[in-house]
Amino acid sequence: MLLPAILAVALTTQAQMKADDVKTFTLKNGMKFLVVEDNSIPNANMYLFYKVGSRNEYQGITGLSHFFEHMMFNGARKFGPKLFDQTMEFNGGANNAYTTENVTVYTNWFPTSAAEVIFDLEGDRIASLSIDPKMVESERGVVLSERSTGLENSPWNMLVQAVQAQAFQEHPYHWPVIGYEDDMKNWKQADLERYFKTYYAPNNCVVVVSGSIKYDDVKRLAEKYIEPIPAQPAPPPVHTVEPPQTGERRILVQKEVATPYLNIMYHAPEAKHEDYYALALLSDILTSGKSSRLYNELVDKKQLATSVFTDYGPTFDPYLFGVYAVANKGTSETDLETAIYVEIEKIKKDGIRDNELQKVKNQKVMEFYNQVETINGKSNNIGTYEVFFGDYRKMFDAPALYNKVTADDIKRVANKYFTKSNRTVGILKSNTEE
Repeated sequence: MLLPAILAVALTTQAQMKADDVKTFTLKNGMKFLVVEDNSIPNANMYLFYKVGSRNEYQGITGLSHFFEHMMFNGARKFGPKLFDQTMEFNGGANNAYTTENVTVYTNWFPTSAAEVIFDLEGDRIASLSIDPKMVESERGVVLSERSTGLENSPWNMLVQAVQAQAFQEHPYHWPVIGYEDDMKNWKQADLERYFKTYYAPNNCVVVVSGSIKYDDVKRLAEKYIEPIPAQPAPPPVHTVEPPQTGERRILVQKEVATPYLNIMYHAPEAKHEDYYALALLSDILTSGKSSRLYNELVDKKQLATSVFTDYGPTFDPYLFGVYAVANKGTSETDLETAIYVEIEKIKKDGIRDNELQKVKNQKVMEFYNQVETINGKSNNIGTYEVFFGDYRKMFDAPALYNKVTADDIKRVANKYFTKSNRTVGILKSNTEE
């Protein structure tokens, strides 16, 4: 009997990389390092996952997590203003960063020969980031401009922020990552200093280093440049639990657009929940590829939408499963919304075909396989599983966990989460009414 394709790919993946290939150590100050030696290219990367995002904020200081993503590039004691980027680029490196509701992540790519410089740069900004009032005011203007430009230029930003604020009434997922304008204008110096000390402590960070670099060298450099930085008390836990939603919520946003935009959000569980893998596969069944349920029906066959996609990813707390669509010319938002529910109800009532499920399982494992082929994918995936799922080893369990999902599981989670009382619906369209 032939192995199913999913298992064959999983076995191939495991042959390429195993959990034992990841070596770990934790510094005396609590910063954890995960190291993967990969000599496929003479380069390495470093991912720093700080467990801080907009969920750690409160009204009055919203937007601080994203603000510090900017500030981290604006100078510290040894490497002053603009020298972080200049020094990295001079040594052949590059960097990036992003902030979400849950984490702030910094990425560095560099030739292995520049490893000591990279550790020196990171140690400097963690230990002694400059929060100079003049630089704060300059960067405050940058993020305020980014906020207004994002809302002005992106219908999706405007709609999703409005829907998210309706879906969450109590949990800090209520406010946008970018923050509220009035909060951004009124951050105090004491707020900034306290926030940085609390959340940019070494014990609140997981670091992944992959590439042509030895574990012993990573450990030596980490002990030299980062271990002297003192740990801080653990950040306060986010204890607010969003109450169950007891009825459909709807919101209309008006903006000049060619055709209506639609966003449907269902409350859905966090990464560690047992339903995570079934919901992740259901997302792909709905919108991954031209043969997916919603794309095939709404875009190809009925031409009700020009685009449709779903979004469901790992979070610390229960979050949202999102459906997004843009209406085709001549299609009303009502007809588009109804068509989406028709396809969802088919899954809730009749389930899915075995070959349909097998296809998305194969896609998931191939995606995983392709990601861990690169040092960038290795670091990103290892860090994601360590931070969100509680253990990087669970990354290597993922192919089997996806494979365990049955058609009955897909039908069950669709019925459990895709209910009218559990959804928030947002429509964005032009103001054509008096």
